Amino acid sequence: MAEKHGNGVLSLIGSGTVVEGKIMTDGSVRVDGRLVGHIISKANVTIGAGGAVEGTIQGANISLAGNVNGTIAATEKIVLETKSVMRGDISAQRLVVDEGAIFDGKCNMSGGEAAIQGPPREQPLPGKEPDPGKHR
Repeated sequence: MAEKHGNGVLSLIGSGTVVEGKIMTDGSVRVDGRLVGHIISKANVTIGAGGAVEGTIQGANISLAGNVNGTIAATEKIVLETKSVMRGDISAQRLVVDEGAIFDGKCNMSGGEAAIQGPPREQPLPGKEPDPGKHR
């Protein structure tokens, strides 16, 4: 029996939709459009075949059929499906890479949750300059 994650709510970024920013949820997330920013989910994250993410993804189980340019950290499993393209680093307890998937980056499988050091540091979105008045 599979473990249940989140609150049963699915957040969807549909095909043709572009979102810039940070998504934080206890539920699952599916991206069939484009996201520039961060996803932080306590449940599952799916990037559909037509989906693209430029940024950071965190979740329990992460399935990639589209394109990601950034980092992925899963507390459990990452699946890179046949036509997926992952450019960046990944961290998970388990990793499945289907034949035909493209992965260009580093992989850390030394402890899942221990490898995830909390939410991502606040970084400017791609193409945006950091606010010089903001202290880190």
